[in-house]
Amino acid sequence: MLFGDEHVRRYEETDGKEGHDWNGGVPTLVLTTKGRKTGQERKFALIYQEVDGNPVIVASKGGAPNHPGWYLNLLADPEAKVQIWGDKFTARARTTEGEERAKLWPVMAKVWPDYDNYQTKTDREIPVVVLERV
Repeated sequence: MLFGDEHVRRYEETDGKEGHDWNGGVPTLVLTTKGRKTGQERKFALIYQEVDGNPVIVASKGGAPNHPGWYLNLLADPEAKVQIWGDKFTARARTTEGEERAKLWPVMAKVWPDYDNYQTKTDREIPVVVLERV
C-alpha cells in the first residue's frame, strides 16, 4: 500500500493509474499547497469524493487534536493545485460550515468510515473542505 511521498510520486508519474484507487479502492487525489512558513510547494495524497462537480476532502489527521499541516497551509493561502487521475487544475479551498458540512460529512464517512471514529477522538470539529476550480 502506498503512503506519503511515495504515494504522491507514483500517482504523478502514472497520472493516477497507481495511487488513485488506494487501500482497496478508496479514491485519492494529490493536493499541492504552498507551505505557510517556507513558501515551498507541499504535496499530499488525500482521500476525496466528488460532490456537485467539486472534490471534497477532510482534514482529519486521524482524529489528532490539531489540524493537519496541509489544512493550515490552505487557511494561509486557499489557492492550491489538484490532480485527479491525469486532470491537473488550480482550485480555491473553502471550509464548509453548518448545513453544508452536515450534508457532506456522511458522504465522506461513507468513503472512509474511520472519519466517524476520528471525530470521536478529538474535541475539534474536523474540517470538511471543498476544492472549487478557478
